[in-house]
Amino acid sequence: MIKVSVIVPVYNVEKYLRKCLDSLVNQTLNDIEIIIVNDGTKDHSDIIIEEYSNKYRQIKAFKKENGGLSSARNFGIEHAQGEYIAFVDSDDWVESEMYEKMYLKAKEHDFDLVMCDFKEIHENEMKVYTCHLDHDLFALEDIQKHMIDYYPSAWNKLYKRSLFDEFRFKEGVWFEDVELGYRLLPYVHSIGVVNQPFYNYLIRKGSITSTVDPRIYHYIDNWNGILDFYKLHHLYEQYKDELEYSYVRYLLATFVKTAAKYDKKEYESAVKKAIDQVNQHFPDYKKNKYLCQKSLKNLYLKYFNHFFAKIIYMKEHEHG
Repeated sequence: MIKVSVIVPVYNVEKYLRKCLDSLVNQTLNDIEIIIVNDGTKDHSDIIIEEYSNKYRQIKAFKKENGGLSSARNFGIEHAQGEYIAFVDSDDWVESEMYEKMYLKAKEHDFDLVMCDFKEIHENEMKVYTCHLDHDLFALEDIQKHMIDYYPSAWNKLYKRSLFDEFRFKEGVWFEDVELGYRLLPYVHSIGVVNQPFYNYLIRKGSITSTVDPRIYHYIDNWNGILDFYKLHHLYEQYKDELEYSYVRYLLATFVKTAAKYDKKEYESAVKKAIDQVNQHFPDYKKNKYLCQKSLKNLYLKYFNHFFAKIIYMKEHEHG
């Protein structure tokens, strides 16, 4: 019986792929399968994949036409045979005991979802982050409340296979983890936590560019789609407070900070769009019960304006 299927999409990562695969083939968990999906890579990653798949029996290698990260993950899900499914980005790596400890946690109470902490690896430093949860959740009410702090990355989680009976990653978009994660949460009945930083997330330094990449607006498109999903499945009223807070947090914080990498004129346009969308969907958001809790983050969200936006932009660009 295969306990965990680890899905690894690969596209032009020859510089990082060996380190990623070494961390997976040396897992302490037995009965693991590593599903490598060659998403039409154009570099020498395919040679590395062939080398590892010939050497290690737990590797199953597939090749498909390029379709993007979501497409490759979905392809991997279709071929996964494990009780649980995990995702690893091919420029990252994991600690050797990650899947053994997370699988044992999953079996402890038959958890639908297990999360761990992680490390961000920068060029000159390493930062440890929590998954925003320090205890297991068994009640739907507690999972619902956790939505406002949910860390949506796919890679620090172990998913019960049955969660993907009806769900897949949205293809052709950026920030697909957020889009899937918030659609999944109403169907997650228990969450287990292992507060150890097992996942190493590599931050590859980008450059400031003058032209905004239109895909950053997928933040807004995805969140509008999430609202539509909740309405379609008659969940909107039940989750309205959590959706409202999360929508505001993502658009006025995450999206705005992402847009700050770009040219000032483009950034100002993005800020205006974010504010307009928030006011359109949640005109009374300042009365949100979560936003009324005292914290610096909530003060920022509640009183966000173009002055705050200018400060964010200046901080992003102060080092060029």
